[in-house]
Amino acid sequence: MTWQTDEFGTSHEGFVGAVLADGSEPKPVVLDIGSGANVDRTREWWAYTGQWGLPKAAGYRAACACGWRGQSHPVDWEQVDDGRLDEVNVSAAHDDWAAHIDTVTRQAVPLPDELTDTLGRLEDQLARLADQAPVAALRAVGELERLTRNVGHQAAHAAEDDGLAPETVGRALGISAGAAQSRLAGYRLRN
Repeated sequence: MTWQTDEFGTSHEGFVGAVLADGSEPKPVVLDIGSGANVDRTREWWAYTGQWGLPKAAGYRAACACGWRGQSHPVDWEQVDDGRLDEVNVSAAHDDWAAHIDTVTRQAVPLPDELTDTLGRLEDQLARLADQAPVAALRAVGELERLTRNVGHQAAHAAEDDGLAPETVGRALGISAGAAQSRLAGYRLRN
């Protein structure tokens, strides 16, 4: 089970991670599901049952691709049927990750209030149009895509002209430096 937001994508992909008795995080485990060259690895907590020589989770916590880790929540092994960790309610981890995403959102460069209001009204108008006149809504979306490509192109070149490093852009957007570099490159190549 992984979590993502549209805004931050894989830069802040969340998952439930295992916590060992000493408080450390175990290494990803190999899931060998038969013979062949393909083996899967997972870092999700449900794999750490202590069976087949794997580490046994003492708890679970929210984890994020950015490296952030939430607080540890203990596992009551007496309440776990047949070692089925995937049936344990881990909603507390999702709540912790959601709070982390709220923090990332607050730390990202803020949009001017007027623009936020305009975008909200535009979304409402487009949603109504999609219900009432779907083809007109599709035309409007096409115009919006053209507009965002042009403005994105302009902004990417301005960021480059200002000498902004991908790390700086990524921090301001709440994404990784690699994701920021890809986004800038995509906008620089206007279609």
